[in-house]
Amino acid sequence: MKAVGVVVEYNPFHNGHQFHLNQTIEQSGADVIIAVMSGNFLQRGEPALVSKWARTKMALLGGADIIFELPYQFATQNADIFAKGAVNILAAANCHSLCFGSESGDIDSFNMTLDFLDVHEDVFQTKVKEYMREGVSYPTALSQSFKSLSPNDQLLDLSKPNNILGLQYVAAIRSQKLTMEPLTIIRKSANYHDEHFASNSIASATSIRKALFSHDGQINDIQAYLPPTSYEILAKYQKEFGHFHSWENYWPLLKYKLLQSTPAELRKVHEVEEGLEHRLLQAARSAITFEAFMKEIKTKRYTWTRLQRVCLHIMMNIQKETIREMTSFNYLRLLGMTSTGREYLRKEKKNFGLPLISKLSTVKEQLELDIRASRIYALGLHDSEQQNKLIHWEFTQPPIQVD
Repeated sequence: MKAVGVVVEYNPFHNGHQFHLNQTIEQSGADVIIAVMSGNFLQRGEPALVSKWARTKMALLGGADIIFELPYQFATQNADIFAKGAVNILAAANCHSLCFGSESGDIDSFNMTLDFLDVHEDVFQTKVKEYMREGVSYPTALSQSFKSLSPNDQLLDLSKPNNILGLQYVAAIRSQKLTMEPLTIIRKSANYHDEHFASNSIASATSIRKALFSHDGQINDIQAYLPPTSYEILAKYQKEFGHFHSWENYWPLLKYKLLQSTPAELRKVHEVEEGLEHRLLQAARSAITFEAFMKEIKTKRYTWTRLQRVCLHIMMNIQKETIREMTSFNYLRLLGMTSTGREYLRKEKKNFGLPLISKLSTVKEQLELDIRASRIYALGLHDSEQQNKLIHWEFTQPPIQVD
């Protein structure tokens, strides 16, 4: 059986994701779609709206066949590390190809851009350092450095977030000398950071989340932009747990952690650098909400996403040393599968490059960070019984099966 891989977060699974999966099968000619999905905390350094189990079910009902979890140490990192971790998993699962969405929609432009950067690597890196010394963020420095090299029109626009991430996927495939074929599909209608709904049925996940939190969790406004199964799962989750997860639910935990920490202790946390610990402590003493705190610490040098990841690592107590020690992993954690996915696993798992894990009880030590993340994620719920239910799922929930 031929498998194509996708790298996803599905926060939540919407009509644009459905379009992507449909096009993925069409472009790849694959029999099976394998999705590597972030767990309960995401690459933007924020909690997922609903648990990884709810999002797994959305994905399986939306067209994916197998869902593997992207471990915390990769899921909550910059684009380079995020992409390398995801590509490793797809390669270990014997994916023939990887298909991602991009603003470009032309895979040749990704290959040509990597060739161009290989030739100009030294100058490019020097320019990046120069722009960062001027106080701009790393993504801005990348984009401006690339423009300064006068690339031709056939190369990528590296100011676009999905082009940047897609380039990292292709680079990871190259650096690991994989036979996996990269494919790309142009993003349809909504852009990644769009905060408002378009006039058609495809909206960005950002605009969907904004609508949810702007209307006190009323989900009627987003119904047109989700497959019916996703809408039903969101409604069920809200009814069962009372609300969706957002950073505001975790602000008291983060504030407590900050206020009981010393600057020296904060400096040991992953991604806390350049004296940022003092700015964090000062803002924590006065901020009433997470949004107010973020606005207080935001600077031109640090993106909102980077600062959210810093906050997440502080709340999770992720030390620099911990991340350095976890540069690789040795498992594929199965979250869910369809009957087609089950057939693929039956035929192919003996050839996988990593062992397949479906029962948490057998490998707790290897999954320590993901277990910690699930326990803290559950604290975003108001009721202790609900918290215990969500934590219990981490240890007892078998892979979700959809036929």
